[in-house]
Parts: sequence; structure tokens; C-alpha cells
Amino acid sequence: MTRSHSTHSAFAQLNRENRLTDTDRAIMRAFRRLMDGHPEISDGSVTVVNIVAEAGTSRASYYRSPVAAAIKEILAAPTIKRPEIDELKAETARLRKELRELRSQRAEEADELKQTVATYANYIQLLTLRNAELENEAALLREQTATTGTVRPIRPHCETR
Repeated sequence: MTRSHSTHSAFAQLNRENRLTDTDRAIMRAFRRLMDGHPEISDGSVTVVNIVAEAGTSRASYYRSPVAAAIKEILAAPTIKRPEIDELKAETARLRKELRELRSQRAEEADELKQTVATYANYIQLLTLRNAELENEAALLREQTATTGTVRPIRPHCETR
């Protein structure tokens, strides 16, 4: 079922069943223009605010009109094709949500990487200190062999790490 056929049949039924006012007809024309992608005043999105702006009426008049229920029914139909602007806005909202999720994921990954870098920095610092200790011990051993010709343990019960 196409957009124009759906709106036409719903509004034709309203015409047969009710006595429509000029305001009701203005609301129907405004809705059709929005659905066809030809707004005159608004940004083209199918909202109550835009329908009443296009119709030149108030929201209260819109909600009192039997046309409001027909519009709600039309928009609830799963086969109804929304105007391109509504589809673009929905796509924009989806992409913004996806961007937020990706940024959040990237922030989590960055935090994990920072923690990994901090851990490696701690290990490097420990290894640097241990290397300095070993270099000092090696220098003492070289000095001992140069002066006495023998090597004595620097520490009792020398441990290997």
C-alpha cells in the first residue's frame, strides 16, 4: 500500500462518515503535503507541530479533530512510507547512537592501554633498579679480581632472582 493511497482511503472514509470542517480539511491537506515531501512552512518532518503549522491551526484544534485519529492510525501502519526527511532523521539518530557507542568503546580501550602502559613502566623501573644493582656488584667483583686476584662472595648466601 502506497503512502498516497493509504492517506487517501483513510481521509475518504472520514469524509463519508463525518461532517468535516474547514480546519479538518486544512489538517488533511497539511498532512498530505508533509507525507508527499512538499512542506510549505515547516522542515517537512511529520510531527503534530509541523502539521498544525502547515495547516495554520492550533494543536488544540488538531487534537479535537477526527483527522488526528486517522493520522495516528496511518502513521502506525507498518507499511507506511515516511517522508525522506523523517527517514534521514532516524538514520542520523541511529548513527549518533552508534558514534556514542564507538566513542565509549574507544575510551574503554584507551583506559585498558593506559593501565597496560603503567604496568610495563613499573616493570621497566624494577628491571632498571635490578640492573643497576647487578652492575654495582659486577664492578665490585672486577675490583676484587684486579686487586686480589680472587673473588669472594659479596653477600653471604647469594640468591639468584
